[in-house]
Amino acid sequence: MKFIFFGTPDVAKDTLEYLVEKGLHPLAVVTNPDAPKGRGHIMTPTPVKEYATNQGLPVLTPDSLDEEFMKEVSAVGADLAIVVAYGKILPEALINSFPQGVLNIHYSLLPRWRGAAPVEYALLNNDKETGVTIQKMVKELDAGDIVAQQQITIEENDTTATLRPRLIKLGAELLLETLPRYLTGEIVPTPQEESAVTLAPKLKKEAGELKLDDDSQLNWNKYRAFAVWPGTYFFKDGKRYKVTHASFKDGVFQIEKVIPEGGREVDWS
Repeated sequence: MKFIFFGTPDVAKDTLEYLVEKGLHPLAVVTNPDAPKGRGHIMTPTPVKEYATNQGLPVLTPDSLDEEFMKEVSAVGADLAIVVAYGKILPEALINSFPQGVLNIHYSLLPRWRGAAPVEYALLNNDKETGVTIQKMVKELDAGDIVAQQQITIEENDTTATLRPRLIKLGAELLLETLPRYLTGEIVPTPQEESAVTLAPKLKKEAGELKLDDDSQLNWNKYRAFAVWPGTYFFKDGKRYKVTHASFKDGVFQIEKVIPEGGREVDWS
């Protein structure tokens, strides 16, 4: 199988690692360039680059997906591309350059929750189920034909920290299972139902603010959805408190532990 892998953050690294462990080695890996990180602004590779380099895989880190990059990709000679949270929109010419197209793993049951934050929006809206979609990528964001889907239940106490790892594993397994049948033409991709589209746009840091007098279910949903980033917090008497532990019992959202601004974690009652 001659393919190129596009991805940048940990979610993509975990998927690439799973594929490599199962014997699927990409001809090349495309990821974002190194970027300054931390207080020292040290130039740091993406999780995907760090893993791929350690595995001895060729790595491309283009600033833009221009004609020069297209020539590099063409020289690799891949039939297929796999994209997981790459971070740049692939030009239509690049998508069309792969004979077998471009497959993308998306962590929702498309057409529900198209966009950058599908896991967060599923939790924020108290969805009872979600899943993974393998879609054949087109220029429009997350609008490609569906190659495969698999559903899972969202547990009552799931947060992004517990749900996302399950989806990553599910997505990698589904891709591995789907690829042979897709490449032989056994699977005919099906168009998405446009009337059922919902959007999950990129999150802003301010999304994590809680109002203590808001509906308990809403605050619980926010706590679950924003557990990894941006986190949840509230203001009381002019002071900011970060919520580190909370529960939801008998319909009541209960904050259990917080970190006061400039302080250490304490119990909250």
